[in-house]
Amino acid sequence: MTTKRFILGLTGSIGMGKSTTAQMFRDLGVPVWDADQAVAELYSKGGGAVEALHALNSNFVVDGAADRQEMKQAIAADASVLTKIENVIHPLVRAHREKFLSSHAKDKLVVLDIPLLFETGAQDQVDAILVVSAPAHVQRERVLERGTMSPEMFEAILAKQLPDAQKRARADHIIETLTLEGTKADVTSLVENLRARHA
Repeated sequence: MTTKRFILGLTGSIGMGKSTTAQMFRDLGVPVWDADQAVAELYSKGGGAVEALHALNSNFVVDGAADRQEMKQAIAADASVLTKIENVIHPLVRAHREKFLSSHAKDKLVVLDIPLLFETGAQDQVDAILVVSAPAHVQRERVLERGTMSPEMFEAILAKQLPDAQKRARADHIIETLTLEGTKADVTSLVENLRARHA
């Protein structure tokens, strides 16, 4: 990295408390770029990905916004469609991230919240990696308590993500998200440490 700014990559499997942890960084005044939010913006009405997705398949756009369900069905019918969609979306997400970094060029510490950080090779874009983690039974309880997916759907998502143990092994920092108080204390300590080292 040519800049003195420190870029921390935040990641963790589904149900590990990543979104809650990201908000704790924001509460401490650390700018956070959210990959999921970036995609949501690109997919929204008038978003940067809509025109390209429409060109790929007109059924992918309904009322001026991307139709995720239609895309999921197309991918289920033909796995090669996923690569085509990714070829459209990934450059736009990178551009969105670069715009964020440019707008926060003077900040000494920024966080990139990327759920699939390892899976997409984004670890090369950060100076250090923070993995949020919790025991498997806690993770499962959290996800199923949301009531938004079945145990089968949960297992299918897990199968596509790098196992938690492998993420932990590749992390520079690990925060156990067992309690809000403990997580907040660990996030605060990490921010103070990184700011002191990279002031």
